[in-house]
Amino acid sequence: MIINNINVKTDWNIKKKYKIIDNNIYQKEFTNYFREQKFKLDTNSTKKFKNQFIKYTDLIYKENKKDHKIAPLIKNILSACVDVPFGGGKGGIKIDHRKFTEEELQRITRRFTVELLQKKFIGPAIDVPAPDYGTGPREMGWIMNTYTAYNPDDINGHGVVTGKGIRQGGIRGRAQATGLGLYFAVRETMNVEKNADSLGLSVGLKDKKVIVTGLGNVGYWAAHFFNDYGKSKIVGVSEWNGAVYNPDGLDVEALLKYKQEHGTLLNFPGAQNIPNPDDIMSMDCDILLPCALEAQINRDTAPKIKAKVIGEGANGPCTFEGDKILNDKGCIIVPDLFANAGGVTVSYFEWLKNLSHVRFGRMTKKHEENSKSILVEKLESKFGKKFSDKEKKLIVQGADEEDLVNSGLESTMVDSFKQIEEIKNVQKITYRMAAYILSIKKIALSYTDVGLWP
Repeated sequence: MIINNINVKTDWNIKKKYKIIDNNIYQKEFTNYFREQKFKLDTNSTKKFKNQFIKYTDLIYKENKKDHKIAPLIKNILSACVDVPFGGGKGGIKIDHRKFTEEELQRITRRFTVELLQKKFIGPAIDVPAPDYGTGPREMGWIMNTYTAYNPDDINGHGVVTGKGIRQGGIRGRAQATGLGLYFAVRETMNVEKNADSLGLSVGLKDKKVIVTGLGNVGYWAAHFFNDYGKSKIVGVSEWNGAVYNPDGLDVEALLKYKQEHGTLLNFPGAQNIPNPDDIMSMDCDILLPCALEAQINRDTAPKIKAKVIGEGANGPCTFEGDKILNDKGCIIVPDLFANAGGVTVSYFEWLKNLSHVRFGRMTKKHEENSKSILVEKLESKFGKKFSDKEKKLIVQGADEEDLVNSGLESTMVDSFKQIEEIKNVQKITYRMAAYILSIKKIALSYTDVGLWP
Protein backbone atom coordinates (compact mmCIF):
# COMPACT_ATOMS: atom_id res chain seq x y z
CA MET A 1 0.00 0.00 0.00
CA ILE A 2 1.55 3.31 -1.10
CA ILE A 3 0.66 5.89 1.52
CA ASN A 4 1.35 8.87 -0.74
CA ASN A 5 -1.34 7.73 -3.17
CA ILE A 6 -4.10 7.80 -0.54
CA ASN A 7 -6.52 10.70 -0.39
CA VAL A 8 -6.37 11.39 3.33
CA LYS A 9 -8.85 13.97 4.59
CA THR A 10 -7.76 16.54 7.12
CA ASP A 11 -9.65 14.90 10.00
CA TRP A 12 -6.86 12.28 10.21
CA ASN A 13 -3.64 13.75 11.59
CA ILE A 14 -0.52 12.31 10.00
CA LYS A 15 3.06 12.04 11.21
CA LYS A 16 5.65 10.61 8.84
CA LYS A 17 9.20 9.54 9.62
CA TYR A 18 11.80 9.02 6.91
CA LYS A 19 15.32 7.67 6.89
CA ILE A 20 17.98 8.58 4.32
CA ILE A 21 19.17 5.73 2.08
CA ASP A 22 21.25 7.76 -0.38
CA ASN A 23 21.80 11.43 -1.21
CA ASN A 24 18.42 11.96 -2.85
CA ILE A 25 16.58 8.80 -1.81
CA TYR A 26 14.32 8.68 1.23
CA GLN A 27 12.52 5.57 2.47
CA LYS A 28 9.36 5.98 4.50
CA GLU A 29 10.11 4.26 7.83
CA PHE A 30 6.58 4.55 9.19
CA THR A 31 3.48 6.67 8.87
CA ASN A 32 1.40 7.35 11.96
CA TYR A 33 -2.31 8.05 11.44
CA PHE A 34 -4.34 9.16 14.42
CA ARG A 35 -7.55 11.00 15.22
CA GLU A 36 -10.13 11.45 17.97
CA GLN A 37 -13.65 10.17 17.57
CA LYS A 38 -16.90 10.27 19.55
CA PHE A 39 -19.00 7.19 20.31
CA LYS A 40 -22.46 6.87 21.81
CA LEU A 41 -22.62 4.57 24.85
CA ASP A 42 -25.52 2.48 26.17
CA THR A 43 -26.25 5.25 28.72
CA ASN A 44 -26.91 7.65 25.78
CA SER A 45 -23.83 9.59 26.82
CA THR A 46 -20.91 10.10 24.46
CA LYS A 47 -17.21 9.52 24.97
CA LYS A 48 -14.19 10.52 22.94
CA PHE A 49 -11.54 7.92 22.04
CA LYS A 50 -8.24 7.96 20.22
CA ASN A 51 -7.99 5.91 17.03
CA GLN A 52 -4.57 5.12 15.70
CA PHE A 53 -2.70 2.82 13.40
CA ILE A 54 0.90 2.73 12.28
CA LYS A 55 1.96 1.78 8.76
CA TYR A 56 5.31 0.20 8.09
CA THR A 57 4.63 -1.81 4.97
CA ASP A 58 1.28 -3.36 4.15
CA LEU A 59 -0.35 -5.10 7.11
CA ILE A 60 -2.01 -3.75 10.25
CA TYR A 61 -2.89 -5.50 13.47
CA LYS A 62 -5.54 -4.08 15.74
CA GLU A 63 -3.98 -3.40 19.09
CA ASN A 64 -3.75 -0.96 22.00
CA LYS A 65 -0.25 -1.42 23.34
CA LYS A 66 2.11 1.41 24.24
CA ASP A 67 5.04 0.36 22.09
CA HIS A 68 3.12 0.92 18.87
CA LYS A 69 5.78 2.57 16.72
CA ILE A 70 8.39 -0.19 16.77
CA ALA A 71 5.81 -3.01 16.63
CA PRO A 72 5.07 -2.63 12.87
CA LEU A 73 8.76 -3.00 12.04
CA ILE A 74 9.08 -6.05 14.29
CA LYS A 75 6.04 -7.67 12.65
CA ASN A 76 7.55 -7.01 9.24
CA ILE A 77 10.79 -8.72 10.30
CA LEU A 78 8.88 -11.56 12.00
CA SER A 79 6.89 -12.30 8.83
CA ALA A 80 10.07 -12.43 6.78
CA CYS A 81 11.66 -14.82 9.28
CA VAL A 82 9.04 -17.50 8.54
CA ASP A 83 8.59 -16.68 4.82
CA VAL A 84 5.14 -15.13 5.21
CA PRO A 85 4.62 -12.50 2.46
CA PHE A 86 3.09 -9.92 4.81
CA GLY A 87 4.42 -6.62 6.01
CA GLY A 88 3.93 -5.12 9.46
CA GLY A 89 1.62 -2.71 11.20
CA LYS A 90 -0.23 -1.92 14.40
CA GLY A 91 -3.44 -0.07 15.02
CA GLY A 92 -6.43 0.19 17.30
CA ILE A 93 -8.40 2.23 19.77
CA LYS A 94 -7.00 3.43 23.07
CA ILE A 95 -9.58 2.16 25.57
CA ASP A 96 -9.91 -0.29 28.44
CA HIS A 97 -12.17 -2.86 26.76
CA ARG A 98 -13.17 -4.32 30.13
CA LYS A 99 -15.12 -1.15 30.99
CA PHE A 100 -17.54 -1.35 28.06
CA THR A 101 -20.50 -3.57 27.24
CA GLU A 102 -20.45 -5.91 24.25
CA GLU A 103 -22.89 -3.64 22.38
CA GLU A 104 -20.67 -0.62 23.01
CA LEU A 105 -17.58 -2.47 21.87
CA GLN A 106 -19.37 -3.57 18.72
CA ARG A 107 -20.37 0.00 17.85
CA ILE A 108 -16.86 1.27 18.59
CA THR A 109 -15.24 -1.46 16.46
CA ARG A 110 -17.62 -1.03 13.53
CA ARG A 111 -17.23 2.75 13.58
CA PHE A 112 -13.46 2.40 13.60
CA THR A 113 -13.74 -0.02 10.67
CA VAL A 114 -15.86 2.44 8.68
CA GLU A 115 -13.25 5.15 9.24
CA LEU A 116 -10.58 2.83 7.84
CA LEU A 117 -12.79 1.82 4.90
CA GLN A 118 -13.52 5.40 3.93
CA LYS A 119 -9.81 6.00 3.48
CA LYS A 120 -9.27 2.58 1.83
CA PHE A 121 -6.82 1.66 4.56
CA ILE A 122 -7.91 -2.00 4.77
CA GLY A 123 -8.95 -4.70 2.31
CA PRO A 124 -8.03 -8.27 1.33
CA ALA A 125 -5.43 -6.90 -1.11
CA ILE A 126 -4.45 -3.83 0.94
CA ASP A 127 -4.15 -4.33 4.70
CA VAL A 128 -5.33 -7.37 6.65
CA PRO A 129 -5.81 -6.82 10.42
CA ALA A 130 -5.58 -9.66 12.92
CA PRO A 131 -6.38 -9.85 16.65
CA ASP A 132 -3.93 -8.81 19.31
CA TYR A 133 -4.13 -7.40 22.83
CA GLY A 134 -7.77 -6.99 23.92
CA THR A 135 -9.29 -8.39 20.73
CA GLY A 136 -10.22 -11.79 19.33
CA PRO A 137 -12.49 -13.65 16.88
CA ARG A 138 -15.50 -11.60 17.94
CA GLU A 139 -13.94 -8.27 16.98
CA MET A 140 -12.52 -9.70 13.76
CA GLY A 141 -16.01 -10.92 12.85
CA TRP A 142 -17.40 -7.41 13.38
CA ILE A 143 -14.71 -5.92 11.14
CA MET A 144 -15.29 -8.52 8.42
CA ASN A 145 -19.07 -8.06 8.52
CA THR A 146 -18.74 -4.27 8.31
CA TYR A 147 -16.34 -4.54 5.38
CA THR A 148 -18.59 -6.91 3.41
CA ALA A 149 -21.61 -4.67 4.08
CA TYR A 150 -19.77 -1.76 2.46
CA ASN A 151 -18.23 -3.96 -0.28
CA PRO A 152 -20.92 -6.54 -1.19
CA ASP A 153 -19.33 -7.19 -4.59
CA ASP A 154 -15.89 -8.12 -3.20
CA ILE A 155 -15.77 -11.89 -3.62
CA ASN A 156 -12.71 -12.04 -1.36
CA GLY A 157 -14.34 -9.96 1.39
CA HIS A 158 -13.86 -12.57 4.10
CA GLY A 159 -10.10 -12.16 3.66
CA VAL A 160 -10.14 -8.60 5.01
CA VAL A 161 -9.16 -9.89 8.47
CA THR A 162 -7.74 -13.08 9.96
CA GLY A 163 -8.30 -14.65 13.34
CA LYS A 164 -12.03 -14.90 12.68
CA GLY A 165 -14.36 -17.53 14.08
CA ILE A 166 -14.86 -20.66 11.94
CA ARG A 167 -18.40 -19.67 10.92
CA GLN A 168 -17.07 -16.31 9.66
CA GLY A 169 -14.44 -17.90 7.43
CA GLY A 170 -11.75 -18.52 10.03
CA ILE A 171 -9.44 -21.49 9.98
CA ARG A 172 -9.16 -24.42 12.36
CA GLY A 173 -5.96 -24.26 14.37
CA ARG A 174 -5.68 -20.45 14.47
CA ALA A 175 -6.56 -20.13 18.17
CA GLN A 176 -3.66 -22.30 19.34
CA ALA A 177 -1.23 -21.32 16.57
CA THR A 178 1.05 -18.97 18.52
CA GLY A 179 1.34 -21.35 21.47
CA LEU A 180 1.98 -24.31 19.17
CA GLY A 181 4.55 -22.36 17.19
CA LEU A 182 6.33 -21.49 20.44
CA TYR A 183 6.38 -25.18 21.35
CA PHE A 184 7.92 -26.10 17.98
CA ALA A 185 10.53 -23.33 18.28
CA VAL A 186 11.74 -24.37 21.75
CA ARG A 187 11.50 -28.08 20.86
CA GLU A 188 13.82 -27.63 17.89
CA THR A 189 16.23 -25.59 20.02
CA MET A 190 16.37 -28.26 22.72
CA ASN A 191 16.77 -31.05 20.16
CA VAL A 192 20.20 -29.63 19.26
CA GLU A 193 22.59 -31.74 21.29
CA LYS A 194 25.24 -29.06 21.78
CA ASN A 195 22.59 -26.67 23.14
CA ALA A 196 21.48 -29.19 25.74
CA ASP A 197 25.07 -30.06 26.62
CA SER A 198 26.04 -26.41 27.09
CA LEU A 199 23.18 -26.00 29.57
CA GLY A 200 23.78 -29.26 31.40
CA LEU A 201 20.38 -30.58 30.34
CA SER A 202 19.25 -33.67 28.46
CA VAL A 203 18.19 -33.38 24.83
CA GLY A 204 14.50 -32.69 24.25
CA LEU A 205 11.69 -31.34 26.42
CA LYS A 206 10.76 -34.44 28.41
CA ASP A 207 10.67 -33.86 32.19
CA LYS A 208 11.87 -30.25 31.82
CA LYS A 209 10.43 -27.86 34.41
CA VAL A 210 8.60 -25.00 32.74
CA ILE A 211 7.27 -21.67 34.03
CA VAL A 212 4.75 -19.69 31.97
CA THR A 213 4.00 -16.00 32.52
CA GLY A 214 0.49 -15.19 31.39
CA LEU A 215 -2.32 -17.72 31.10
CA GLY A 216 -3.98 -16.03 28.16
CA ASN A 217 -4.35 -17.59 24.74
CA VAL A 218 -0.63 -17.94 24.03
CA GLY A 219 0.36 -18.96 27.55
CA TYR A 220 -2.38 -21.55 27.94
CA TRP A 221 -1.75 -23.27 24.61
CA ALA A 222 2.02 -23.19 25.11
CA ALA A 223 1.62 -24.83 28.53
CA HIS A 224 -0.82 -27.34 27.02
CA PHE A 225 1.53 -28.41 24.23
CA PHE A 226 4.65 -28.48 26.40
CA ASN A 227 2.80 -30.73 28.82
CA ASP A 228 0.91 -32.88 26.31
CA TYR A 229 3.36 -33.15 23.39
CA GLY A 230 6.69 -32.41 25.06
CA LYS A 231 5.97 -34.30 28.30
CA SER A 232 7.34 -31.33 30.20
CA LYS A 233 6.28 -30.38 33.72
CA ILE A 234 4.52 -27.02 34.15
CA VAL A 235 5.67 -25.92 37.61
CA GLY A 236 4.65 -22.25 37.63
CA VAL A 237 2.10 -19.95 35.99
CA SER A 238 1.45 -16.24 36.52
CA GLU A 239 -1.33 -13.79 35.73
CA TRP A 240 -1.55 -10.04 36.24
CA ASN A 241 -2.93 -10.42 39.78
CA GLY A 242 -0.73 -13.23 41.12
CA ALA A 243 1.07 -16.49 40.40
CA VAL A 244 1.18 -20.09 41.63
CA TYR A 245 4.03 -22.58 41.85
CA ASN A 246 4.33 -26.29 42.48
CA PRO A 247 7.68 -28.05 41.89
CA ASP A 248 5.80 -31.33 41.36
CA GLY A 249 3.78 -29.84 38.48
CA LEU A 250 0.45 -28.11 37.90
CA ASP A 251 -2.65 -29.42 36.14
CA VAL A 252 -2.91 -26.83 33.34
CA GLU A 253 -6.50 -27.65 32.38
CA ALA A 254 -7.69 -27.49 36.00
CA LEU A 255 -5.74 -24.26 36.51
CA LEU A 256 -7.41 -22.61 33.51
CA LYS A 257 -10.84 -23.66 34.75
CA TYR A 258 -10.01 -22.32 38.23
CA LYS A 259 -8.94 -18.98 36.74
CA GLN A 260 -12.16 -18.70 34.73
CA GLU A 261 -14.25 -19.40 37.82
CA HIS A 262 -12.35 -17.26 40.34
CA GLY A 263 -10.70 -14.56 38.23
CA THR A 264 -7.31 -15.37 39.74
CA LEU A 265 -4.78 -18.17 40.06
CA LEU A 266 -4.19 -17.54 43.75
CA ASN A 267 -5.28 -20.24 46.21
CA PHE A 268 -5.28 -22.92 43.51
CA PRO A 269 -5.36 -26.24 45.42
CA GLY A 270 -1.93 -27.79 45.99
CA ALA A 271 0.05 -24.76 44.79
CA GLN A 272 2.15 -22.11 46.51
CA ASN A 273 0.77 -18.57 46.22
CA ILE A 274 3.08 -15.87 44.82
CA PRO A 275 1.24 -12.52 45.18
CA ASN A 276 3.72 -10.56 43.03
CA PRO A 277 3.51 -12.16 39.56
CA ASP A 278 7.02 -10.98 38.61
CA ASP A 279 8.46 -13.15 41.38
CA ILE A 280 7.47 -16.33 39.52
CA MET A 281 10.37 -15.75 37.14
CA SER A 282 12.86 -16.19 39.98
CA MET A 283 11.57 -19.66 40.89
CA ASP A 284 13.45 -22.83 39.99
CA CYS A 285 12.83 -24.11 36.43
CA ASP A 286 14.60 -25.17 33.25
CA ILE A 287 12.52 -23.23 30.71
CA LEU A 288 10.81 -19.86 31.09
CA LEU A 289 8.06 -18.88 28.63
CA PRO A 290 7.21 -15.16 28.92
CA CYS A 291 3.80 -15.00 27.22
CA ALA A 292 2.32 -11.82 28.70
CA LEU A 293 3.31 -8.22 28.02
CA GLU A 294 6.52 -6.68 26.74
CA ALA A 295 9.57 -5.81 28.88
CA GLN A 296 8.86 -8.48 31.52
CA ILE A 297 12.53 -9.42 31.58
CA ASN A 298 14.56 -6.32 32.36
CA ARG A 299 17.56 -5.14 34.38
CA ASP A 300 15.64 -5.82 37.61
CA THR A 301 14.13 -9.23 36.87
CA ALA A 302 16.80 -10.80 34.62
CA PRO A 303 19.45 -11.34 37.36
CA LYS A 304 16.93 -13.37 39.41
CA ILE A 305 15.93 -15.75 36.60
CA LYS A 306 17.06 -19.34 37.15
CA ALA A 307 15.79 -20.74 33.83
CA LYS A 308 18.42 -21.81 31.30
CA VAL A 309 16.16 -21.48 28.24
CA ILE A 310 13.87 -18.52 27.49
CA GLY A 311 11.16 -18.99 24.86
CA GLU A 312 9.70 -15.61 24.01
CA GLY A 313 5.97 -16.10 23.47
CA ALA A 314 5.13 -12.41 23.90
CA ASN A 315 6.16 -9.51 21.69
CA GLY A 316 9.35 -7.96 23.07
CA PRO A 317 9.25 -9.57 26.53
CA CYS A 318 12.96 -8.94 27.03
CA THR A 319 14.58 -5.51 27.15
CA PHE A 320 18.06 -4.81 25.80
CA GLU A 321 19.49 -4.86 29.33
CA GLY A 322 17.61 -8.05 30.19
CA ASP A 323 18.83 -9.75 27.04
CA LYS A 324 22.44 -8.87 27.80
CA ILE A 325 22.20 -10.14 31.39
CA LEU A 326 20.72 -13.46 30.29
CA ASN A 327 23.31 -13.96 27.55
CA ASP A 328 26.12 -13.20 30.01
CA LYS A 329 24.65 -15.89 32.28
CA GLY A 330 24.84 -18.41 29.43
CA CYS A 331 21.08 -18.71 28.84
CA ILE A 332 19.71 -19.62 25.44
CA ILE A 333 17.02 -17.21 24.26
CA VAL A 334 14.62 -18.32 21.52
CA PRO A 335 13.70 -14.85 20.17
CA ASP A 336 10.19 -13.53 19.72
CA LEU A 337 10.57 -12.71 16.02
CA PHE A 338 10.82 -16.47 15.46
CA ALA A 339 9.27 -18.07 18.53
CA ASN A 340 5.88 -16.35 18.35
CA ALA A 341 5.53 -16.41 14.57
CA GLY A 342 2.94 -19.19 14.71
CA GLY A 343 0.07 -16.72 14.81
CA VAL A 344 1.03 -14.77 11.71
CA THR A 345 1.86 -18.03 9.89
CA VAL A 346 -1.61 -19.46 10.41
CA SER A 347 -3.14 -16.04 9.70
CA TYR A 348 -1.45 -16.36 6.31
CA PHE A 349 -3.04 -19.81 5.89
CA GLU A 350 -6.45 -18.33 6.78
CA TRP A 351 -6.00 -15.53 4.24
CA LEU A 352 -5.12 -18.11 1.57
CA LYS A 353 -8.22 -20.12 2.50
CA ASN A 354 -10.40 -17.02 2.12
CA LEU A 355 -8.93 -16.23 -1.29
CA SER A 356 -9.34 -19.83 -2.51
CA HIS A 357 -12.89 -20.16 -1.10
CA VAL A 358 -12.45 -23.77 -0.04
CA ARG A 359 -11.66 -25.47 3.25
CA PHE A 360 -8.24 -27.13 3.35
CA GLY A 361 -8.63 -30.89 3.05
CA ARG A 362 -12.12 -30.78 1.57
CA MET A 363 -11.02 -32.06 -1.83
CA THR A 364 -8.35 -34.50 -0.65
CA LYS A 365 -9.36 -36.10 2.66
CA LYS A 366 -11.74 -38.77 1.32
CA HIS A 367 -9.47 -39.66 -1.59
CA GLU A 368 -6.58 -40.09 0.83
CA GLU A 369 -8.69 -42.33 3.10
CA ASN A 370 -9.87 -44.48 0.19
CA SER A 371 -6.30 -44.96 -1.05
CA LYS A 372 -5.10 -45.94 2.41
CA SER A 373 -8.04 -48.35 2.84
CA ILE A 374 -7.02 -50.19 -0.32
CA LEU A 375 -3.44 -50.40 0.96
CA VAL A 376 -4.62 -51.82 4.31
CA GLU A 377 -6.75 -54.46 2.53
CA LYS A 378 -3.77 -55.50 0.38
CA LEU A 379 -1.53 -55.81 3.46
CA GLU A 380 -4.14 -57.90 5.31
CA SER A 381 -4.54 -60.16 2.27
CA LYS A 382 -0.78 -60.48 1.78
CA PHE A 383 0.11 -61.39 5.37
CA GLY A 384 -3.14 -63.04 6.42
CA LYS A 385 -3.54 -60.87 9.49
CA LYS A 386 -6.26 -58.36 10.28
CA PHE A 387 -5.71 -54.94 11.77
CA SER A 388 -7.95 -54.02 14.70
CA ASP A 389 -10.65 -51.42 14.05
CA LYS A 390 -8.68 -48.90 16.12
CA GLU A 391 -5.47 -49.54 14.18
CA LYS A 392 -7.27 -49.38 10.85
CA LYS A 393 -8.95 -46.09 11.73
CA LEU A 394 -5.62 -44.59 12.75
CA ILE A 395 -3.89 -45.73 9.54
CA VAL A 396 -6.53 -44.69 7.00
CA GLN A 397 -7.56 -41.37 8.53
CA GLY A 398 -7.14 -38.55 6.02
CA ALA A 399 -5.85 -35.11 6.92
CA ASP A 400 -8.53 -32.54 7.74
CA GLU A 401 -8.07 -28.77 7.86
CA GLU A 402 -6.58 -28.63 11.35
CA ASP A 403 -4.16 -31.47 10.55
CA LEU A 404 -2.93 -29.63 7.47
CA VAL A 405 -2.66 -26.31 9.32
CA ASN A 406 -0.64 -27.84 12.15
CA SER A 407 1.55 -29.70 9.68
CA GLY A 408 2.16 -26.53 7.68
CA LEU A 409 2.99 -24.62 10.84
CA GLU A 410 5.43 -27.28 12.03
CA SER A 411 7.12 -27.38 8.64
CA THR A 412 7.41 -23.57 8.62
CA MET A 413 8.92 -23.40 12.10
CA VAL A 414 11.34 -26.28 11.51
CA ASP A 415 12.55 -24.85 8.18
CA SER A 416 13.06 -21.38 9.68
CA PHE A 417 14.93 -22.82 12.65
CA LYS A 418 17.34 -24.65 10.36
CA GLN A 419 18.13 -21.40 8.57
CA ILE A 420 18.62 -19.53 11.85
CA GLU A 421 20.75 -22.33 13.30
CA GLU A 422 23.04 -22.29 10.26
CA ILE A 423 23.64 -18.53 10.52
CA LYS A 424 24.19 -18.81 14.28
CA ASN A 425 26.82 -21.52 13.87
CA VAL A 426 28.66 -19.84 11.01
CA GLN A 427 28.83 -16.39 12.60
CA LYS A 428 29.07 -17.55 16.25
CA ILE A 429 26.24 -15.30 17.40
CA THR A 430 23.02 -15.61 19.39
CA TYR A 431 19.74 -16.93 18.03
CA ARG A 432 18.29 -13.42 18.18
CA MET A 433 21.01 -11.89 16.04
CA ALA A 434 20.85 -14.82 13.62
CA ALA A 435 17.08 -14.42 13.25
CA TYR A 436 17.47 -10.69 12.58
CA ILE A 437 20.15 -11.30 9.97
CA LEU A 438 17.98 -13.92 8.25
CA SER A 439 14.90 -11.69 8.15
CA ILE A 440 16.59 -8.46 7.15
CA LYS A 441 18.52 -10.24 4.40
CA LYS A 442 15.26 -11.62 2.98
CA ILE A 443 13.65 -8.17 3.02
CA ALA A 444 16.70 -6.55 1.44
CA LEU A 445 16.85 -9.15 -1.33
CA SER A 446 13.15 -8.68 -2.09
CA TYR A 447 13.95 -5.05 -2.91
CA THR A 448 17.28 -5.49 -4.64
CA ASP A 449 15.97 -8.29 -6.87
CA VAL A 450 13.44 -5.95 -8.49
CA GLY A 451 15.44 -2.73 -8.19
CA LEU A 452 14.44 0.67 -6.84
CA TRP A 453 11.75 2.23 -9.05
CA PRO A 454 10.70 4.89 -9.89
